[in-house]
Amino acid sequence: MTLSRRHLIQAASGAALLASIGRDALAQAQAPIETLKIVTGFAAGGTSDTTCRRVGTRLTGPYAKTVVVENKTGAGGQIAIQTVKALPADGATLLQSPTSMFTIYPHIYKKLPYDPIADVTPVSLGCVFDFGLAVGPLVSANVKTVADFVAWCKANPTQASFGSPAAGSTPHFVGALLGIKGGFDFKHAPYRGTQPAMQDLLGGQIAAVSGPIGDLTQHLASGKIRILATSGAKRNRFAPDVPTYTEQGFADLQHSEWFAFWLPPKAAPELVSRMNAALKSALAHKDVVDGLATFGLEAMSSSPTELSTLLKQDTAKWAPIVKTIGFTAES
Repeated sequence: MTLSRRHLIQAASGAALLASIGRDALAQAQAPIETLKIVTGFAAGGTSDTTCRRVGTRLTGPYAKTVVVENKTGAGGQIAIQTVKALPADGATLLQSPTSMFTIYPHIYKKLPYDPIADVTPVSLGCVFDFGLAVGPLVSANVKTVADFVAWCKANPTQASFGSPAAGSTPHFVGALLGIKGGFDFKHAPYRGTQPAMQDLLGGQIAAVSGPIGDLTQHLASGKIRILATSGAKRNRFAPDVPTYTEQGFADLQHSEWFAFWLPPKAAPELVSRMNAALKSALAHKDVVDGLATFGLEAMSSSPTELSTLLKQDTAKWAPIVKTIGFTAES
């Protein structure tokens, strides 16, 4: 079974129809639980937290009387997974996480404090997003394309630097691949989230930021940054005038990221079905779709099996890429 972004987006657009009548009826017939806690490994105000809160508003009522978001930050999202893996699979706790904690981290950490397969139960995708490359005041105004930027970096090697939301994250690796493919030393500066990196970009402390497109577009109004490329298979609808890396001759930098939802380990199939139906319904609501879009996120749901398949595919895809980059948690 091969999943493509197109197929998954098509599935998302008909999310309410894809949930079977029987499963939806079961979900609606069951009384809401008292409180659902959605755990994220990232701070309030970021895209992961925003996804939890937007979806949580539509889980309130049909699934739970009250929905709260718990931000268990630290270790690049690992603490949140550790927290959820130790809790009972009773439907009162839901993990939301980028998929890189499950698909990339196994390749960069010798030992993880969780098993990416056994310690969680896949439920559904939540959204997909592309990354962008933004440059700031430190970079000459005549730099308009990726090729221009590569040339600038080679001419200014001491200033050729980029920030990302975290070491070992997908945007970190997209930036690292640009340095490898462009043939220059692209120094990486890891931050605790994209916004701190953007502040240093605006202040001229770093040349570029590789981060989620929604975290970059919100700064365009300042007039201080330019987005040179996006990382999707086609132009991003939130930055339609920006060409992709592939269009500019860097096809190896075509990567997107997913946010997804998991229950604690060994969740009963009936609970997984109920939670999946509730998430599909929530992610199909116009206010959730539009709310996520303001952050450059495409709302998207899936079946548990589709999520499991996608995770396996992405885990295999990242193995040779991580080896090429040569990054480990000890780097």
